[in-house]
Amino acid sequence: MYDTGENGDCSVDALISDNPADLVAAFRQWPTAMASFATKYVNRDLLTLDPRGSTRIRFSVMPPGDSRLLDVRTSPVAERIAAAGDFLDAGYEVHFNLSPVVLRPGWEEDWAELLRHLDDVLPARVKAQAAAEVIMLTHNRRLHDVNLRWHPRAEDVLWRPEIQQAKRSENGALNVRYRNDVKREGVRRVTELVAAHAPWLRVRYAF
Repeated sequence: MYDTGENGDCSVDALISDNPADLVAAFRQWPTAMASFATKYVNRDLLTLDPRGSTRIRFSVMPPGDSRLLDVRTSPVAERIAAAGDFLDAGYEVHFNLSPVVLRPGWEEDWAELLRHLDDVLPARVKAQAAAEVIMLTHNRRLHDVNLRWHPRAEDVLWRPEIQQAKRSENGALNVRYRNDVKREGVRRVTELVAAHAPWLRVRYAF
């Protein structure tokens, strides 16, 4: 498995570059390798690329209220979910990223509602092969300072020093994440909500 979109969104990149299409075509030829990328944008041009099961697309989803606040210039969450069946039928493996999980008042109820929506609208063929990654929010001081200048409302929920701690990421960046005890409880509650409202959704990992 190769993450081809770790530093960007291949669905958006495909609007201006042939590189994502070239990658899909390349992995189609390699029987023991598979590409994977996460996206917050529904690019239906990707439906024509014929991946033949060699590319996994991971639609990132979060409660719509969080998305309207935090996911600037992305496809609405409902549109991402609605596209899952079309991408599966076009030859992609379709998974979901429950990401980022932002802890703020009412978050559990909103995530439960989102999971019920997934359960209500996704076709059985999507559910049969779907899996998810649960990714708790990671933030950093530099981005916090940028957001304070152009999108300060987002920082009301993203920057919460009282429940966050410093984290050195694998790439060397100094970030902040939820404190170990807070994160542990958040992961536990999300996985419980998945089990209660979308039991068909296998959680690959949660961090």
